[in-house]
Amino acid sequence: MEVSRIRALRGPNLWSRHTAIEAIVACEPGELSKRDIPGFEPRLRALFPSIGELRPRGHVGSISLAHVLEIAALALQAQAGCPVTFSRTSATVEPGVFQVVVEYSEEPVGRKAFELAQALIEAARHDRPFDVNAAITELRDIDEDVRLGPSTGAIVDAAVARGIPYRRLTEGSLVQFGWGSRQRRIQAAELDATSAVAESIAQDKDLTKLLLRSAGVPVPLGRPVKTVDEAWEVANEIGLPVVVKPQDGNQGKGVTVNIVSRDHLEVAFRAAAEYGEVMVEKFLPGNDFRLLVVGDRLVAAARRDPPQVIGDGQHTVRELVDIVNADPRRGEGHATSLTKIRFDDIAVARLKVQDLAPDSVPEKGRRVILRNNANLSTGGTATDVTDDVHPDVAARAVEASQMVGLHICGVDVVCESVLKPLEEQHGGIVEVNAAPGLRMHLSPSFGKGRNVGEAMVANLFAHGDDGRIPVVAVTGTNGKTTTARLIAHVVATSGMRVGMTNTDGVYVNGRQIDSGDCSGPRSARNVLMHPDVDAAVFETARGGVLREGLGFDRCDVAVVTNIGAGDHLGLNYITTVEDLAVLKRVIVQNVAPRGYAVLNAADPIVAGMAATCPGQVIFFAADRQQPVMATHRAQGHRCVYVDGDAIVAAEGPWRERVPLRDIPITRNGTIGFQVENAMAAVGAAWGLGLHPDTIRRGLASFSNDADNAPGRFNVMTYRGATVIADYGHNPDAMRALVAAVDALPATRRSVVISGAGDRRDEDIREQTVILGAAFDDVVLFQDACQRGRADGEVLALLREGLADAPRTQQVDEVRGEFAAIDLALDRLQPGDLCLVLVDQVEEALAHLAAKVAAAD
Repeated sequence: MEVSRIRALRGPNLWSRHTAIEAIVACEPGELSKRDIPGFEPRLRALFPSIGELRPRGHVGSISLAHVLEIAALALQAQAGCPVTFSRTSATVEPGVFQVVVEYSEEPVGRKAFELAQALIEAARHDRPFDVNAAITELRDIDEDVRLGPSTGAIVDAAVARGIPYRRLTEGSLVQFGWGSRQRRIQAAELDATSAVAESIAQDKDLTKLLLRSAGVPVPLGRPVKTVDEAWEVANEIGLPVVVKPQDGNQGKGVTVNIVSRDHLEVAFRAAAEYGEVMVEKFLPGNDFRLLVVGDRLVAAARRDPPQVIGDGQHTVRELVDIVNADPRRGEGHATSLTKIRFDDIAVARLKVQDLAPDSVPEKGRRVILRNNANLSTGGTATDVTDDVHPDVAARAVEASQMVGLHICGVDVVCESVLKPLEEQHGGIVEVNAAPGLRMHLSPSFGKGRNVGEAMVANLFAHGDDGRIPVVAVTGTNGKTTTARLIAHVVATSGMRVGMTNTDGVYVNGRQIDSGDCSGPRSARNVLMHPDVDAAVFETARGGVLREGLGFDRCDVAVVTNIGAGDHLGLNYITTVEDLAVLKRVIVQNVAPRGYAVLNAADPIVAGMAATCPGQVIFFAADRQQPVMATHRAQGHRCVYVDGDAIVAAEGPWRERVPLRDIPITRNGTIGFQVENAMAAVGAAWGLGLHPDTIRRGLASFSNDADNAPGRFNVMTYRGATVIADYGHNPDAMRALVAAVDALPATRRSVVISGAGDRRDEDIREQTVILGAAFDDVVLFQDACQRGRADGEVLALLREGLADAPRTQQVDEVRGEFAAIDLALDRLQPGDLCLVLVDQVEEALAHLAAKVAAAD
């Protein structure tokens, strides 16, 4: 069994909406059925008893090792606690070769699971040991390292529940919610609107107390100190017991409370000094409470109890701590609901105050405190008291948060009870924390968990706001770049700032910010991350969907221009037009429930995609009597068609006409494929809810020149002849171009063409078969990139297509695209027409522009 071409599908893809690992798995003849390997399944089950059923649901036929790999990779992740359920193995056209797809929740875990599943299978084949528990532990450790922590995870979960898209921007806790100009960002439990000044104030505990005291919020006495002697002096001045802590600290690090002796203070000072400047303040008796404020309201409260053990008369304190730390809810860091109790110098000092040592055996039932501060990060526990908080206590917490300037704030209060105002019990606020931990509220040790993430998302996005911008996805065999550009132009006419990706580059608000083929998911994600984008239009090519899936979770409008005879067939196991259609319809399957799929009714395969659309469908076709169109119109649904000299948008009795003479790219309706592109754009703009007048203005002002639509039927005049530059590169494109050129007058017609080597032989040959019936002269040149073909191989195929050409009289072969263009231009006479099928679009267009300028 050989595993190759492992890919991470990071968005909706050919197989499902799940993120997944996809791999090509080649099995030898003796591996095509698990029965071919004697004793394999018993050995596999002995190594991994929890692997489950090896026959996937609905599978008919033998179970190959590729299927076993699929099941093992999924089961290993599930046993590690990952929420994964989807997997699939599909046979390819190559005998013994399969595509194996397994869902992942975290990409590094999914990749490692594939690797471990291979090792497991090899161990079972060759009767070697395999430590499945160690494998699962490794996956669990990786998962804990890379997944979002509980605080950030809770906010993300709340956003997902509201349909708000998110993207993790770093390996840490920086997350973007929403898209484009409507996006918001968080860092853990801190909002993008929170100023650095507010965060700085919260970190300075002495300044925080000063501000709170000035606002009438009760706080303990105290101040910063430089030395142990000064600390002891301040402690005596304000009165013992005292608290020693870092002036700039968090998560309870270096905090020691209820200090009553010089020895204890010296230990506490050293612990606090490790984290910066030290401050001493009056110890407030009572319980430790954390109040969580979001915006202008209290959303959760918890009583925090210090780390402690209960004596049993048999075990030492150290042994009791080990017993408590064995609780599976306790772990290192913040990945688990509780943290292991630290047994350090502070814990030993606290034991000394209780006349105990680490090896003391406390009597049964005795409560032994290991720390006086009750932070969960040092091993404390939490009890939810949200419903008990007195309104005055809640008001003081909100005042403290607003005085500092925090949008999300953890307010630490010490008092006997939150059932009555702080002033009545000599309680006070001891700290105000930015980016507070949420574990104690989400999963308290005792009491009811609170969905605090929901409150934070509500602070970011108003009710009904999902943070999304309008998204249009465009795919098809031909016309998708022009259609994407035309849609983007119409949307921009409405006043929105548009982000667009296509095979020429990435554009934001009319400015090109990237070049090259940018029709994949990475470019789409970059546009959705741009803060100056109000709407997005994405050309969505097959390659990007195969490599990585979509760059978005769903779109408002999906446009499929055509499938026809297809393109790029034979690559990546997409061998038939039907295969290509399954891939292209991914954007249709991921239309929003209230969105639209704009489908070419004249293409039966495209029309058939309507059944997979979760939203509604707008059909377009030149012939309104076409059966699919006629049925759709009769049912009162939206249609776009040609009626006489106008494009008509119709829904039930409603009609809106756009004269073809007002759509320049159609040349008064003579260019058939541009009429189709215009209809698709009308459907998309209609699906977005744009006003008909806006659509008209956009269509009328779109110029199909080399600047607005490079390589898409760009028409130029050279010495009285017509020159057309186009990037057509498949048989269907040739047919459409020939039909368009036939509508233009010309004395003699010539064409300049090369061929892409990654097409099938018959596709390359068919292009010149079509052109040979329409052009008098053909100039062949070799593509700059032969894409795996031998030198001259593509030219030979193109020549074969011209062997029986009924019209072509002269064929020339030229080395180099520019030389071929120059040869064709030099032969032109006034009234002639030359179609240049460009390869290097930008360079060829620049060369043509220079030649035209020189001729003027």
